[in-house]
Amino acid sequence: MRILVQEAPFDLGAEANAFAAGHHDMGAIVTFTGVVRDLATGDLDAMEIEHYPGMTEAALADIAQQALTRWSLGDVLVIHRFGRLAPGDLIMMVATAAPHRKDAFEAAEFLMDYLKSRAPFWKKEYSAQEARWVAAKDEDEDALTRW
Repeated sequence: MRILVQEAPFDLGAEANAFAAGHHDMGAIVTFTGVVRDLATGDLDAMEIEHYPGMTEAALADIAQQALTRWSLGDVLVIHRFGRLAPGDLIMMVATAAPHRKDAFEAAEFLMDYLKSRAPFWKKEYSAQEARWVAAKDEDEDALTRW
């Protein structure tokens, strides 16, 4: 299990290749990458992501450990960025390795749902009109009920 909370960009291809290279005994590698999405109005200047160092890593490790316990996984990778990000920037990555695809897919979905709703990150969007904190969405909370 590898958990990274970092300000610096990450190389998606390099991270995915490195993760897959060490798992010759796994039959499935699933990756998901979150991207900073522009506003519907198309005027997002930036998104600022804040977190509490130490607390955030511990929370992410706990979520990843839950996935490792619940599914037959060989490994988990979680990368999440903080700081000021622009539309199109990579914000996070989840990778799971499992002997079979069902476990890899389900664990990746579990991780994404819990990271979205339970990871201690705070997001603020900046546009020419305003700066506003991003509120939790009901559908993100509802997604947790399936787990």
